[in-house]
Amino acid sequence: MKIGMNMLLWTNHVTEQHFNIIDQLKTTGYDGVELFLGEGDEQLYSMLGNHLAQMNLGVSCVASLGPEENIASENQKFRAAGLDKLKWSIDMGAALNADVIAGPFHSSFAFFTRQPPTTDERNRSIEMLRKAAEYAGQANIMLAPEALNRFECYLYNTMADLRTLAEAVDHPNLGAMYDTHHSNIEEKSQASAIRTISPVLKHVHISENDRGTPGSGQVNWEEVFSTLKEIKYDGWLTIEAFSTIIPEFANAINVWRDYSPAEEIYTKGIAFIKEGMGIG
Repeated sequence: MKIGMNMLLWTNHVTEQHFNIIDQLKTTGYDGVELFLGEGDEQLYSMLGNHLAQMNLGVSCVASLGPEENIASENQKFRAAGLDKLKWSIDMGAALNADVIAGPFHSSFAFFTRQPPTTDERNRSIEMLRKAAEYAGQANIMLAPEALNRFECYLYNTMADLRTLAEAVDHPNLGAMYDTHHSNIEEKSQASAIRTISPVLKHVHISENDRGTPGSGQVNWEEVFSTLKEIKYDGWLTIEAFSTIIPEFANAINVWRDYSPAEEIYTKGIAFIKEGMGIG
């Protein structure tokens, strides 16, 4: 099992200017970091990957799709653009030497039709994700789509639905991700949700109900940790928390205030995970 820290707490575009933060995370005891794949090119991500490798840190990634990159859309150009974006993300992940790319890339983030999901939408998403998984297989990268809460997504909100997606794609390079924040909103129980998604679970985000310091809010962490141990999960446990440091990005994800000090999040967060999972 590996404990990671998502760099979105500080920035949506990691460069050498953030090496001091990465160095501090290494000193704190993290096994790796998670980067958002947005800006940049292969040269940048290769440089970042080399730096992380020299520090003996692993890396995972988060990717998303814009409104005109919706692979669930009936618009063929949008679907093609979305698949191209996923392939680009896989290429950048490969340059980083990442092992997992997670995120809500089954459809466009914060896009709504004002109607429930249709079978056609889900089938189009499945078709494109199968193609993306085939591409990811060449880079030995695992894709882990994420179910979001109803206020950020409508296509996949629950672990039961997300499992149907992974099973329909039916490719060894596509699984699913579990996020404690979204499940705190959408699921009846963290334990039952984790058990539901366990056959295809490849990545976990540790995120408090208010996106602040894990353990400081209302998520039922006893259920989370005990059930992860029960299913013998051994992948990344990555803290995802947000701040207002980058206003443009914060506004895009509806973050209007800071929930906890950054130092508290990453120092208390890792200690909380280790205690909850019984990691020495």
